[in-house]
Amino acid sequence: MSRDLPLRISITREPDSAGLPLPVYATGDSAGMDLFAACEENVVLHPGDRTLVTTGLRIAIPSGYEGQIRPRSGLALKHGIACLNSPGTIDADYRGIVRVILANLGHEPYVIHRGDRIAQLVIAPVTRVEWQEMDELPATERGDGGFGHTG
Repeated sequence: MSRDLPLRISITREPDSAGLPLPVYATGDSAGMDLFAACEENVVLHPGDRTLVTTGLRIAIPSGYEGQIRPRSGLALKHGIACLNSPGTIDADYRGIVRVILANLGHEPYVIHRGDRIAQLVIAPVTRVEWQEMDELPATERGDGGFGHTG
């Protein structure tokens, strides 16, 4: 598929997302599309708490792709709001409502309002693997060094 042609993905709205934007790229080179909270009432997220926020959207990701739910850097830096299970994966065969698990890692309560940008959605190709079991792996210079072994 040419990079010049957009990948077409079917999307439907639940009634609670009426009037909200569909996922949208903030800039021409943004990798992720902003997702919007479709909560009917404000949600107060206290420090240490987590909640599931609906977008009110269902999407049909084509086979060979996945949706990745990622945090918004501004929410993380300014308020300590993180997406748990990050990146969250939306499989190609999932047709349920897209929801985002948000956690408040900050020190102050955070209020989520209807229409707030709460996360990003990245659509990415999926590589399928076939395991080839071996008695021994090919050697590398690094070997089994990990967890800070290079300083």
